Amino acid sequence: MPSPRSPHNVTDRSPAASGEQKSGKQRDAFFDNAKYLAIVLVAMGHAWEPLTDHSRAAEALYMVVYTFHMPAFILISGYFSRSFDMRPDRLRRLVTGVLVPFVVFEVAYTLFKRWADDDPTQPISLLDPWYLTWFLVALFVWRLTTPLWKAIRWPVPVSLAIAALATVSPDIGDDLDLQRVLQFLPFFVVGLVLKPEHFQMVRRREVRILSVPLFAFALLFAYWAGPRMTSAWFYHRDSAQELGAPWWAGIVMTLALFVCSMVMVACFLAWVPRRHMWFTILGAGTLYGYLLHGFLAKGSRFWGWYEDYAWLHKPLGEIFVTLVAATVVTLLCTPPVQRMFRIVMEPDMKWAFKRDAAELARERGRHKAG
Repeated sequence: MPSPRSPHNVTDRSPAASGEQKSGKQRDAFFDNAKYLAIVLVAMGHAWEPLTDHSRAAEALYMVVYTFHMPAFILISGYFSRSFDMRPDRLRRLVTGVLVPFVVFEVAYTLFKRWADDDPTQPISLLDPWYLTWFLVALFVWRLTTPLWKAIRWPVPVSLAIAALATVSPDIGDDLDLQRVLQFLPFFVVGLVLKPEHFQMVRRREVRILSVPLFAFALLFAYWAGPRMTSAWFYHRDSAQELGAPWWAGIVMTLALFVCSMVMVACFLAWVPRRHMWFTILGAGTLYGYLLHGFLAKGSRFWGWYEDYAWLHKPLGEIFVTLVAATVVTLLCTPPVQRMFRIVMEPDMKWAFKRDAAELARERGRHKAG
């Protein structure tokens, strides 16, 4: 889980980054910066969603950001999952750092909806993730399958084939949000196969220069495409048939969106600062910001803020909403918030697990050496 400690000389335990770095190794500021900037874009996207019906510019920004913000987050998660195996200590961290927060926030979100939306009939269901908790389910599944992806010869093409098949399978249903789990899977697998030199390539000056016209083209294309297509394709939660498209469109859109997303992820990473910034320390708390900002994002809909304050749909209002979203998620990633919620986001739970023989042997060896 994201650690509230300083990002230097600590192990990254964040499920959002899927940290499996060796103890004592310094964290890379580049990845902390990327995680923070990606989570800010996630919060902005949620804030822009109610504005897209009345603003074509907001819709264009929304579509462009949704092309790459979660793929970038997932790709980094996969990159830091490369060393994951079924070792008992890593399985314990997977349970305490992903599964337990999923259960806690699934219950919390459901109770919040009952209160804020005046819906006492809203059931608590661990099989049907509500709102943001789908990512924890997906991360749990992806991490467990990591050894399989490391063993097969062509992991990325196979994961793309699975994602394409999911888009033409409306019978998958909502259990565990499997559509999203399967459709976002290729980005996690790409992260697993990437090497440090690949990230060095996107940091090159020529890539940064090229990313500017590519971003501009993406915005212009999204401005044109906004009224002509549904943004639901970017959520990866429905089959083609459920979106009213022929089955073959699911395969085409899977491949097209994958290519577009990877290009936009590269453009995004090209502009991520490599040095330590004021927000670098917040990269360790991105999952806190991700899960906690959902209460405000959903509350704004339940309480009708966008309907009650028409000025929010004006240009200045849209800028205000953007700044508020960025500020709120930034505050929720700070170390004080991490310390406050660490008991449910990063529980120790030693009482729940057996101590394996290898761990006991290592401990005995340390005692003898001392």
